[in-house]
Amino acid sequence: MSKFLVIHPVGSEMTLESGTPLAKSIKAHLTAEAYWRKSYYVPDKGNLYCLWDASSKEAILEVLKKAAPDLPNDGPYKIEMDIHSEDFR
Repeated sequence: MSKFLVIHPVGSEMTLESGTPLAKSIKAHLTAEAYWRKSYYVPDKGNLYCLWDASSKEAILEVLKKAAPDLPNDGPYKIEMDIHSEDFR
Protein backbone atom coordinates (compact mmCIF):
# COMPACT_ATOMS: atom_id res chain seq x y z
CA MET A 1 0.00 0.00 0.00
CA SER A 2 1.12 3.51 -0.79
CA LYS A 3 0.32 6.70 1.07
CA PHE A 4 -1.67 9.48 -0.61
CA LEU A 5 -2.75 13.03 0.18
CA VAL A 6 -6.12 14.37 -0.93
CA ILE A 7 -6.91 18.06 -0.50
CA HIS A 8 -10.56 19.06 -0.17
CA PRO A 9 -11.36 22.78 -0.57
CA VAL A 10 -14.24 22.92 1.93
CA GLY A 11 -14.15 26.57 2.97
CA SER A 12 -13.38 28.24 6.25
CA GLU A 13 -16.64 27.44 8.08
CA MET A 14 -16.34 23.66 8.52
CA THR A 15 -16.94 22.28 12.01
CA LEU A 16 -16.58 18.80 13.45
CA GLU A 17 -20.37 18.66 13.66
CA SER A 18 -20.92 19.64 10.02
CA GLY A 19 -18.22 17.25 8.79
CA THR A 20 -19.33 14.21 10.79
CA PRO A 21 -21.99 12.89 8.34
CA LEU A 22 -19.49 13.08 5.49
CA ALA A 23 -16.77 11.37 7.53
CA LYS A 24 -19.16 8.58 8.53
CA SER A 25 -20.17 8.04 4.91
CA ILE A 26 -16.55 7.81 3.79
CA LYS A 27 -15.72 5.45 6.66
CA ALA A 28 -18.63 3.20 5.68
CA HIS A 29 -17.37 2.95 2.08
CA LEU A 30 -13.70 2.16 2.79
CA THR A 31 -12.26 -0.93 1.13
CA ALA A 32 -9.20 -3.11 1.45
CA GLU A 33 -7.80 -1.11 -1.47
CA ALA A 34 -8.42 2.40 -0.05
CA TYR A 35 -8.35 3.31 3.63
CA TRP A 36 -8.71 6.86 5.02
CA ARG A 37 -6.22 7.33 7.87
CA LYS A 38 -6.70 10.86 9.19
CA SER A 39 -7.37 14.45 8.26
CA TYR A 40 -6.13 17.92 9.13
CA TYR A 41 -8.32 21.00 8.72
CA VAL A 42 -6.75 24.41 8.03
CA PRO A 43 -9.53 27.01 8.22
CA ASP A 44 -7.26 29.87 7.08
CA LYS A 45 -6.80 28.04 3.77
CA GLY A 46 -10.28 26.51 3.73
CA ASN A 47 -8.75 23.08 3.08
CA LEU A 48 -9.16 19.66 4.60
CA TYR A 49 -5.99 17.58 4.09
CA CYS A 50 -6.66 13.83 4.17
CA LEU A 51 -4.13 11.03 4.40
CA TRP A 52 -4.93 7.68 2.81
CA ASP A 53 -3.37 4.25 2.47
CA ALA A 54 -4.31 2.84 -0.91
CA SER A 55 -3.27 0.56 -3.72
CA SER A 56 -3.85 3.36 -6.25
CA LYS A 57 -5.29 6.84 -6.62
CA GLU A 58 -8.17 5.31 -8.57
CA ALA A 59 -9.14 3.23 -5.52
CA ILE A 60 -9.45 6.42 -3.44
CA LEU A 61 -11.45 8.20 -6.11
CA GLU A 62 -13.83 5.23 -6.28
CA VAL A 63 -14.51 5.46 -2.52
CA LEU A 64 -15.01 9.22 -2.72
CA LYS A 65 -17.31 8.89 -5.73
CA LYS A 66 -19.57 6.51 -3.82
CA ALA A 67 -19.36 8.08 -0.36
CA ALA A 68 -19.13 11.79 -1.11
CA PRO A 69 -19.91 12.55 -4.76
CA ASP A 70 -20.27 16.30 -4.14
CA LEU A 71 -17.07 16.71 -2.12
CA PRO A 72 -14.54 18.65 -4.19
CA ASN A 73 -11.03 17.24 -4.21
CA ASP A 74 -7.58 18.05 -5.42
CA GLY A 75 -5.53 14.90 -5.86
CA PRO A 76 -4.94 12.21 -4.78
CA TYR A 77 -1.20 12.80 -4.70
CA LYS A 78 1.09 9.87 -4.00
CA ILE A 79 3.44 10.57 -1.09
CA GLU A 80 6.91 9.57 -2.22
CA MET A 81 8.76 10.25 1.05
CA ASP A 82 7.67 10.09 4.67
CA ILE A 83 10.26 12.04 6.67
CA HIS A 84 10.31 12.08 10.47
CA SER A 85 12.35 14.51 12.57
CA GLU A 86 13.59 11.57 14.67
CA ASP A 87 15.43 10.27 11.60
CA PHE A 88 17.89 13.15 12.05
CA ARG A 89 18.94 12.69 15.68
